[in-house]
Amino acid sequence: MERIILKQVLPHVFSESGDVLDSDVWKKDVTLERGQVYLIEAASGTGKSSFCSYLYRDDYSGQIYFDDQDIRRLSVSRWIDLRRHSLSLLFQELRLFPELTAWENVMIKNNLTGYKNDKEIEAFFEQLGIADKKNSLVGKMSFGQQQRVAFIRALCQPFDFIFLDEPISHLDEENGHILSSILLKEAENREAGVIVTSIGKHLDIRYDKVLSLYSV
Repeated sequence: MERIILKQVLPHVFSESGDVLDSDVWKKDVTLERGQVYLIEAASGTGKSSFCSYLYRDDYSGQIYFDDQDIRRLSVSRWIDLRRHSLSLLFQELRLFPELTAWENVMIKNNLTGYKNDKEIEAFFEQLGIADKKNSLVGKMSFGQQQRVAFIRALCQPFDFIFLDEPISHLDEENGHILSSILLKEAENREAGVIVTSIGKHLDIRYDKVLSLYSV
């Protein structure tokens, strides 16, 4: 996949509320290109997390295209293929399994994809300062530690685009820099597009384009 195109997209929740929008994204024509790095800035309640999830939902007006394909017309099998090979998403709420260890959470994804070997995954744990938590239950870890586990999991698959919804909201500056470095290296190796959302604290990297979701 080379591009994601939004044409006059508007979440139903905004059209129903009658809010007046001042946005670079909603009700605009926007193209996200593979290989580019984007920051989506937002205030709370302006659709930041929805922006990521609309790749999988249908409660919006307008059209979203993957290259020249309207995503509403994609078959289930095509969605499965895209989710396995083209799109990776780090959710704000992480969606980890608290009853499993950090390592087990990552391996659920990697066992499906076979994309990374154990040595590479262990290196991520080491770089991100959670090697000692590898065999700890996720439910016993801090949210910042869980963010790093979810980030590692997001890397354990092929992708043309990776979406990261507030990926460093609970990380200190040093770990934020480390995560940024790993992300950019992985994206460069894959020639992938990076889309980061934030309501304030965001990755300190060079963005090719900054878009606002602000609503007034």
